[in-house]
Amino acid sequence: MNYDIHPSSSTPIFRQIIDQVKRFIASGQLQSGDTLPSVRTVALHHAINPMTVSKAYNMLEIEGVLVRMRGVGMVVAERLNTAKDKTNLAMPAMLNAAQVVHQLGMERAQAVKLFEQALKTIEMESKKNAD
Repeated sequence: MNYDIHPSSSTPIFRQIIDQVKRFIASGQLQSGDTLPSVRTVALHHAINPMTVSKAYNMLEIEGVLVRMRGVGMVVAERLNTAKDKTNLAMPAMLNAAQVVHQLGMERAQAVKLFEQALKTIEMESKKNAD
């Protein structure tokens, strides 16, 4: 499991980590009992401050998403992955994209085609990274 961190994004890095962990869980890429990479590993891999990663993991622990296991690290807590979780996680990004499309005056069909193109791009990148 690897995070996709964008330092130049307006979204703080700790929030990017939190959101991605939640999405990995909702999609089934992370299951209950799976161990997350250590704070040090993530910080070194992405050249970010370890306190940033620690803050994200601590906030996920407070929310009950992760559990700290002595000698193991952070582990995904017992949770049900539901379609509602996925919808709740995707909706803010969808609303943001819809706002951009509206502000640009794009037609619905054009926006849908653009979204499908973006999905294909992500799928191709995902396959390339898996190889």
